[in-house]
Amino acid sequence: MNFIKRVLSTVVGIIVFLGLCFLGLIVVGALFGGASEDVVQVKPNSVLDLKLDFPINDYAGKTIYKEYPFLNEDDKNGLFNLVDAIKYAKTDDKIKGISIDNNFIVAGITQTKTLRDALIDFKTSGKFIVSYADIYTQKDYYLSSVADTIYINPVGMMEFKGLYTERLYFKDFQEKSGIKMEVVRHGKYKSAVEPFLENEMSDNNREQISVYLNGLWSEMKKEVSEARNISVAQLDVIADSLLARTPQLALKSNLIDKIAYYDEYVNGLKNAVGISADKSLKTIAIEDYAKHVAPKLSAKSSENRIAVIYAEGDIMYGQGQQGIVGHVTLNESIKNARDDERIKAIVLRVNSPGGSALASELIWREIELTKKIKPVIVSMGDLAASGGYYIATNADKIIAEPTTITGSIGVFGTLPNFKNLADNMGINAEQVATNANAVTYSIFEPLNESQYKYIKEGIIDVYDLFTKRVAEGRNLTAEQVEEIAQGRVWTGNDALQRGLVDELGGLDVALKYAAEAAEIEDYKLKEFPVFEKNLDEMLETFGLAKAKEQILAEELGEENYKLIKEVKRLSQKKGVQLLFPFSVEIK
Repeated sequence: MNFIKRVLSTVVGIIVFLGLCFLGLIVVGALFGGASEDVVQVKPNSVLDLKLDFPINDYAGKTIYKEYPFLNEDDKNGLFNLVDAIKYAKTDDKIKGISIDNNFIVAGITQTKTLRDALIDFKTSGKFIVSYADIYTQKDYYLSSVADTIYINPVGMMEFKGLYTERLYFKDFQEKSGIKMEVVRHGKYKSAVEPFLENEMSDNNREQISVYLNGLWSEMKKEVSEARNISVAQLDVIADSLLARTPQLALKSNLIDKIAYYDEYVNGLKNAVGISADKSLKTIAIEDYAKHVAPKLSAKSSENRIAVIYAEGDIMYGQGQQGIVGHVTLNESIKNARDDERIKAIVLRVNSPGGSALASELIWREIELTKKIKPVIVSMGDLAASGGYYIATNADKIIAEPTTITGSIGVFGTLPNFKNLADNMGINAEQVATNANAVTYSIFEPLNESQYKYIKEGIIDVYDLFTKRVAEGRNLTAEQVEEIAQGRVWTGNDALQRGLVDELGGLDVALKYAAEAAEIEDYKLKEFPVFEKNLDEMLETFGLAKAKEQILAEELGEENYKLIKEVKRLSQKKGVQLLFPFSVEIK
């Protein structure tokens, strides 16, 4: 009894503590919510510190807490905020150069390329770019290869070995656990559900992965070759023989320029800006520069607007949030942009593996209504696949990066099944129905022939609609679409050759076409969507949900936790799915 009392008193104490903390936040917000933010100033002879030690999204997001406005967030650390900061630093007399400092970049290859392109443009100003790392991951080096001088720690490491990706297969796991995924799909390359059906990778899946990995690697090699004046063939020799795995080998292979400790690197920076070694180096972090300085330099007086609407994350039916493209939130953004007279054109930035077929069609419809009134241009990021391509195909023009992964025109559906688990635990499910097909599906019974037939018909109907949308949007015949469909994945380069996209380039190219279509020269950008959060989401923001995930990862082990999250992610998807064939983790 005393134990129960102690537990209850502890629980009550925690609740009271959280309540007091919450009230304290409200009081602090009321007192200081209107106060101005810290002033960030750039001092003369400063270096812009490009230390990317945070996950990079295309869109940093704008979040509104209606009940507690002092908690509103409008971050400026999204991909294009960073690009803008680099662009403005090019003309800022107080910025003398850029330091790429010890990154472990958490970004896709296309996002990394976008930053890299911005750095190449920055170099045309005559200002310097230098890079330092204790450890260069492959993407870090790809970014840093534009630098005038590349440093590495004397006991550091470098990855330059080519790309690979890994898939986990669950067929045996399902049989041992008794938890199975019933699968219905259409498209021989639609391999998102393959791990539930097989223990090994199919030839079709291996083929498409190999093609797009080699496409990405070719693009990376080409750009590194240009930056370092090393032939593409020699870069393959370096990768195959791991001739950059140590600082000494990397120097001999001409991938880096200097082996030095960090203090020596800082002294080199001081020399580059023209100060003595005993003086302090003036730096400003890229996030601070992007948030406080670059917007002032970019201020324009034009009344014209171009809306940039970000579709980033899985496409789902319902409301959206950061990392999830909900059709309600996205369509509200499109409608708001359509109805705003100041907005003359719309750029839809797609970075999505797809998701719900229904949500994708509803977004497609909203774009159909909008492009009759205003130009709609699509800019593709790392991924614009399956449902991500579905919503893009209706645009007036599609711009993709060479390293964009797109296509995946195919459909699948998954249904969790616990029949074997229930049998093992002595559970038997019995149904009573009024009609032959009243029982649509039970997780405690195997998918029968009739149910499979009707689901398959629905899958084929969605596939036919998908390919029709592609044919109409891209001015292709049904036969031409079928040749490039079947769930096949393409890089941006390959997609251009097959008519899936119109041109290669980044968001800047899409904005150029949007301005031309709207017949405007000067404009300001207006970004969407704006997310609204409630108290539960506030608690997640404060780290309570994160603590739960950390505990599970520690108890189960990182790899087991990833496996369970992947199974959960797929099992939560409702309805027919237009989804990229697999989770992308290119290493």
